[in-house]
Amino acid sequence: MSKPDTIVAAEVVVTSPGRNFVALKITTEQGLTGWGDATLNGRELAVASYLRDHVAPLLLGRDPARIEDTWQYLYRGVYWRRGPVTMTAIGAVDLALWDIKGKATGQPVHQLLGGPVRDRVLTYTHATGWDVPELLESVDAQRERGFLAVRAQMGVPGLDTVYGVSSTAAGASYEPAGRGAAPSVEVWDTAAYLRHAPGVLAAVREHVGPELHLLHDSHHRLTPNEAARLGKALEEVDLFWLEDVTPAENQEVLRHTRRHTTTPLAIGEVFNTVWECQSLITEQLIDYVRTCVTHAGGISHLRRIAALAEVWQIKLGPHGPSDVSPVALAASLHVGLATPNFAIQEYMGYEPLVHEVFRHDWRYADGYLHPGDAPGLGVEVDETLAARFPYEPAYLPVARRRDGSMTDW
Repeated sequence: MSKPDTIVAAEVVVTSPGRNFVALKITTEQGLTGWGDATLNGRELAVASYLRDHVAPLLLGRDPARIEDTWQYLYRGVYWRRGPVTMTAIGAVDLALWDIKGKATGQPVHQLLGGPVRDRVLTYTHATGWDVPELLESVDAQRERGFLAVRAQMGVPGLDTVYGVSSTAAGASYEPAGRGAAPSVEVWDTAAYLRHAPGVLAAVREHVGPELHLLHDSHHRLTPNEAARLGKALEEVDLFWLEDVTPAENQEVLRHTRRHTTTPLAIGEVFNTVWECQSLITEQLIDYVRTCVTHAGGISHLRRIAALAEVWQIKLGPHGPSDVSPVALAASLHVGLATPNFAIQEYMGYEPLVHEVFRHDWRYADGYLHPGDAPGLGVEVDETLAARFPYEPAYLPVARRRDGSMTDW
């Protein structure tokens, strides 16, 4: 029997080619390298420190082939469990080990997960506009790029800013995270949003016809009753899903929303474990789980979430903003290719420089993402180029109501 390979180095790379990213590089004695994504928007350095100071030393000398054992060791081997920082760090290790296993066997990761159950992964992207004409123009632009599914977000009358919405007339790009030492503050008005959103989304549906998949995100800002009202008002719009209607830490509150609307609900991008998704799945309170592969402990744990969801006929639609790196997107695509109840993948896209730092073989074409056939995850990081772009603080905005109180999101 040949001697098992061992991990000899675990290095953290922090880079900011337009957005902040944290990558983990694991190297084995036999010279194999694996890459994982450890990006956690607004808390990047916390994960980088967690990996450097606590996790990396524990990996040295371990067998990289024992992926599940390493996952259990990192999760159960400390008193503190769960949480976004811990699970993102574990997720980075998990992705890197799957990458190494693929390279050691000469197989893309989806082959190691049982092989493809589909040929390509349906994806959706974002369209934004401050008013209806701008939004329709943005939707049409994404349709011209071949997208078959589009998330539509709009401005709200009376508000100067709305999270994630930019004016195409002003030439602004869609960038929700702002550089700076602290988050910007936006004013939010739920009543105005509830009055405005149904009519705008109805106008989009009338414009595009019945075939385009339309999605919309409420960004956790509604009470269960407000969510029920919105879901009911949007039933004729025939959304693919209505996302994050409530914060959902108290999962029981969604029972009220679910009883009053048949609009499909998607929740879970801020969840990190199968236990946070458990009641939502087993009580069928949602239709899609949004958990992100890197924030939920990697491929190994996302597959457990998918397996539980499949029993209850709930599908996966993982979080995939531009603040998770192409490494995480690749991992999500490999899971999607091999998972029967995987429905759709979010894809905001990246600035050209990001594609140069994170060289990958996955590609977008005609509304679908196509994982490549390179061994492992199919992503390599140009460390020399990455070093040219140091970390800069950046945060998503916070929202306050007109009376100055914080919103639930």
